[in-house]
Amino acid sequence: MTSILTPTPANLTTAAEALLRSRVVAIPTETVYGLAGVAFDEVALATIFTVKERPTFDPLIVHVPTPPGDADVHLAELGLLDPSLLGPKARERLNTLAKAYWPGPLTLVVPRGPRVPDLVTSGLDTVAIRCPGHPVAQELLATVKRPLAAPSANRFGRISPTTAAHVLEELGGRIDIILDGGPAHVGIESTVVSVTDPPQILRPGSISKESLETTLSESLAIAKPNATLKPQASPGMLERHYAPGKRFVRLPAPTSSLTDEAVQRLQTLVEGVEGPIALICVLGDARAAATHLRELTGRDVLAHSLSPSGDPNEAARNLFRTLRLLDSTGAALLVAEPLPAATGVLLAIVDRLSRATVPL
Repeated sequence: MTSILTPTPANLTTAAEALLRSRVVAIPTETVYGLAGVAFDEVALATIFTVKERPTFDPLIVHVPTPPGDADVHLAELGLLDPSLLGPKARERLNTLAKAYWPGPLTLVVPRGPRVPDLVTSGLDTVAIRCPGHPVAQELLATVKRPLAAPSANRFGRISPTTAAHVLEELGGRIDIILDGGPAHVGIESTVVSVTDPPQILRPGSISKESLETTLSESLAIAKPNATLKPQASPGMLERHYAPGKRFVRLPAPTSSLTDEAVQRLQTLVEGVEGPIALICVLGDARAAATHLRELTGRDVLAHSLSPSGDPNEAARNLFRTLRLLDSTGAALLVAEPLPAATGVLLAIVDRLSRATVPL
């Protein structure tokens, strides 16, 4: 049976003891909930892949305590980083970004150290490392005194969990312990940056491209989604990911300006199914869009805005919660309105929606 535990000192000790016995534990972070196992324990790592039904070509992120000094020294001492493979500029990027954003929702990809098992890296010569900002995650790391590999605590490809209850829905009966640290206050997975030349953003997140470029005083490319089933440089790079169980399409234009051809495709989609349409708008009032969609399809519309007030951070916090909510309704089809221009955290929201949807 799966137990949800409040993070009292006694329960943190219980969770740490389970981790040190090669068990896995669901933990809160500021981004989403993770499924943690000791990063050097191959039994625990194999359990993570089994519980999540995760293919081994998708690597894991290793979580570490806050570095007491320069990140490169700390990570090398832990056996996570091979400093001999880190050039001067990459070393500078690593230390600059870690100092600026750790603890927090930033993952850095670096040359792997000698203690890192192949299961963590999908056999690649790099490893993804993050210092989480959630106090419960940090307390657990301090108690275990080991780095923890912790991908999102959901079955592979599905919607990431942002509450302990979401983890229970996904993994109840598969794991023993879920530490409840409250709702994730960021709500989307970490930004992932490769620090080696050429530096690039492998996965957008709440730490924006603009902020990173200002911190580094250099430009960063954004990696394209990967359609292959080969080992990935980072988690979250597959074209299809973070997806509800229901059919979820993204519109090529707002409901008020769809072409006749797009309207016909939409009407064809709903002809063979029963039930309302669930509509997601990222920012602003969703009622006008819902009215247009109702007129175009003749179906009832369940309208949800991720942030009626237009706050991108609120939209990020609500993204996965809303997708999970709508996936549980009687809606026959999920539809997302497009976001024409995306910067900052909106870029990450668009990234997640593009991977969760199929084009109309």
